[in-house]
Amino acid sequence: MASLTDIIFLLLIFFMLTSSTIQSNFDLPESDSRTVSPTTVAVTLKADGELQFNGSKTQKESINGQIRAAYEQMEPDVKKDATVTIISEIGVPWKEVYDVMGMANANRMRAIIATQPRK
Repeated sequence: MASLTDIIFLLLIFFMLTSSTIQSNFDLPESDSRTVSPTTVAVTLKADGELQFNGSKTQKESINGQIRAAYEQMEPDVKKDATVTIISEIGVPWKEVYDVMGMANANRMRAIIATQPRK
């Protein structure tokens, strides 16, 4: 029984170290989904038009190139599960989110939208 506890403890540590958390100072859309997915690349869209790529301010015109560059720098085993997490503030036009999803798809990456649980 002790070895099972050790394995569970090691798995817990592994997932805590390998997962990245998304912290935002604004309201995210609400969802019933409980899926947790690892983030390879994070694109933040704010209602005031500010864009961020992995936490750094950027311009809309350069996001596609930044996603492509990030994908090309990944190890082959990471590329197969590469994910763009779209962190979109409430009030951002859907077209902006859709455009980032298209950029992720064009660069052979999955796209997910960060949400918060319903209250």
